[in-house]
Amino acid sequence: MVSSTTSFIMTRTSLKKKFFSCCVLIFLLFAIICVWKEKKKGNYYEFLQNKEFQMLQGLEKLAMSSSSQPVSSSGTHNPQRSSQALGGPKAKLKATFQVWDKDSSSKNLIPRLQTIRKNYLNMNKYKVTYKGPGPGVKLSAEALLCHLRDHVNVSMIETTDFPFNTSDWEGYLPQQDIRTKAGPWGRCAVVSSAGSLKSSRLGREIDDHDAVLRFNGAPTVKFQQDVGTKTTIRLVNSQLVTTEAGFLKDSLYNEGILIVWDPSVYHSDIPKWYRNPDYSFFNNFKIYRKLHPDQPFYILKPQMPWELWDIIQEISSEQIQPNPPSSGMLGIVIMMSLCDQVDIYEFLPSKRKTDVCYYYQRYFDSACTMGAYHPLLFEKNMVKHLNLGTDEDIYLLGKATLPGFRTIRCGA
Repeated sequence: MVSSTTSFIMTRTSLKKKFFSCCVLIFLLFAIICVWKEKKKGNYYEFLQNKEFQMLQGLEKLAMSSSSQPVSSSGTHNPQRSSQALGGPKAKLKATFQVWDKDSSSKNLIPRLQTIRKNYLNMNKYKVTYKGPGPGVKLSAEALLCHLRDHVNVSMIETTDFPFNTSDWEGYLPQQDIRTKAGPWGRCAVVSSAGSLKSSRLGREIDDHDAVLRFNGAPTVKFQQDVGTKTTIRLVNSQLVTTEAGFLKDSLYNEGILIVWDPSVYHSDIPKWYRNPDYSFFNNFKIYRKLHPDQPFYILKPQMPWELWDIIQEISSEQIQPNPPSSGMLGIVIMMSLCDQVDIYEFLPSKRKTDVCYYYQRYFDSACTMGAYHPLLFEKNMVKHLNLGTDEDIYLLGKATLPGFRTIRCGA
């Protein structure tokens, strides 16, 4: 009888242990799934790699806060502030931040994106026949800035440009030059649509700029804390103007100045591009202007993207995609022509880097960071090369700082 009772107790204990083990395994599996989901949403931060790194960063921030130099959020950004604020013996303890490498190449792409890049090189949809110097021309940041200023003509279609000077277009194009409506400004912000802006809490800093440029359908409502509320210019591509049903009526497109761009065949003139646009957006442009006659709406000249592309190809170490630059890169150069200083948010990814493409959508693709159709990887190399800010700003804020063309001094 005792033996039977003991056996029963042992069996019961064994069952309890198995049940407990199953519960633990289920809990661990549930936890792993939750962590994976949160990571895929992009709502997480990459924590610093080790405690020693955290200690160094803490010491750096402590030294910065005790510096006698005042920092004003409304004044012109001092890109060297971090290094200047560190004084005394403790300045030797300097943290390093893992940020975008300006010498990145196609070898950094995952195999899928490498294949896509090669396919675009073979397709050459825009009939690119680059005959300039390079690839691989080495230019200092100062020389490259002057090169951009002198060879990229940031201008809009005018009423004197054929066929926009015909009766079919009478009254549709803005009468005033864009520089009458826009700028000159001091500090400007270019806000990417990257998923890594979510949870950034950069809204107040972004709105503190004199002017803010945004892209395509990127909203501010419901995302004010992360991206701010101010929109001074919105750069949209022709595909959006042609295909997005809400474009003609959505109030999102009624704020600030609108600029639409459409790629031409490589270095085509305006009449040739007009006969064969990438997306025939002209009819929707006219409809929009009838609905919103007081809304400033400009068309970027089609030569400008290819003038910029030529320079990106010239300084890149290898062949880049023979497709036009991204809206992001175009927006950066547009604001460099209108502002004394341009702060660019999450074009170079911060510690919040994620495969989530847009902060306002749940769409995942590493191409949104590394590039596929656009030569985005090579554009980021150029921005990193030109950056006047610190690696700390890139890592923590996703912010790169470039000078406006009016502020640079170039030789004769």
